[in-house]
Amino acid sequence: MKLARRLDHIEPFYVMECAKAAVEIAASPACDPRQGGERMIFLNIGEPDFTAPPLVQEAAERAIRDGRSQYTSATGLPALRERLSQWYADRFGLDIPARRIVVTAGASAALQLACLALFEAGDEVLMPDPSYPCNRHFVAAAEAVARLLPATAEHRFQLDAEAVARAWSPATRGVLLASPSNPTGTSIHPDEMRRIDAVVRGHDGVTVIDEIYLGLSYDDTFGHSALGLGEHIVSVNSFSKYFNMTGWRLGWLVLPEALVAPVERLAQNLFICASTIAQHAALACFEPASIAEYERRRAEFRRRRDMVVPALNELGLTVPVMPDGAFYAYADCSRFSPNSWDFAFELMHSAHVALTPGRDFGRHDPARWLRLSFASSMDQLEEALQRLRRELHRRA
Repeated sequence: MKLARRLDHIEPFYVMECAKAAVEIAASPACDPRQGGERMIFLNIGEPDFTAPPLVQEAAERAIRDGRSQYTSATGLPALRERLSQWYADRFGLDIPARRIVVTAGASAALQLACLALFEAGDEVLMPDPSYPCNRHFVAAAEAVARLLPATAEHRFQLDAEAVARAWSPATRGVLLASPSNPTGTSIHPDEMRRIDAVVRGHDGVTVIDEIYLGLSYDDTFGHSALGLGEHIVSVNSFSKYFNMTGWRLGWLVLPEALVAPVERLAQNLFICASTIAQHAALACFEPASIAEYERRRAEFRRRRDMVVPALNELGLTVPVMPDGAFYAYADCSRFSPNSWDFAFELMHSAHVALTPGRDFGRHDPARWLRLSFASSMDQLEEALQRLRRELHRRA
């Protein structure tokens, strides 16, 4: 069968390829405690071990029981858009009118809609290397070109205004950034974000920023939404991470007002609407009891970070920049292996710990890096670190 040429620009999602391999190894006798094995510890996928809190689950049950499952507007339930507007006011002190918010079928749909509305064939979009792989593939699916710019630990694995200005070309349409970032958990300093945006606006470009981990910020220096820079910013967000609703597939966009109608038209044709049940459930995310629970969980993620990162540094898996958000540590494994892909598979077989090699996240020295997700319980993290210590000492 002849396939569309756009698929030539969509690489495999290696995170998931590694995950499949980890599941296969986990099913082997070596990981069966009944046969003297040790269970696989999965620190490779960016998914909170917490699920939706009780009020959210109860709201979903009520919606199903009451038959509130028919299509909503393509822009989402008005009540949910209003709740999100209020959340921006309460959490970030921002006035974001509900009419600028479009509810989507996850952040993935939000990114697709934004890319299709803003980019076309031949456009170039500047992105940091490393960055979340699917973001560049959304750009490619819109037949634009994701241009990855090396972003080093010295710059927090993020772009700065100087790099953006230097790389800008006649084909450049804008930037697609993430703050906090997957895989590094690092954010762009607000002053630098302002300078980047000034460069982009000076070229009449667009600034799209993935803020799906913004709720999971641990440092007041960085916990600010780029939406504070003005209405022209396009922000992508999600109920998956801070709100612990990964499988519910619910996200949102905050758009310049002029972009809402075009995005709505695309959404009507591509998605009809986001899950109605998930939208009704998400209303309960903003109840005081739910917010209190989310904040307790955010504190727990921070506690895990504060345990994991020093332990990795002590093991020689150096994390050069302390993650200020999300739940990832980006560790340098070059002391133990020249190839993080091979090293990750070796650790799956020997330590029975699944980590993600850097291959997915860019082209600038990815073989040097491993990503560890500390979204698992403290008990699992401590056990995983013990096993890593055991295996690394064998190599010493």
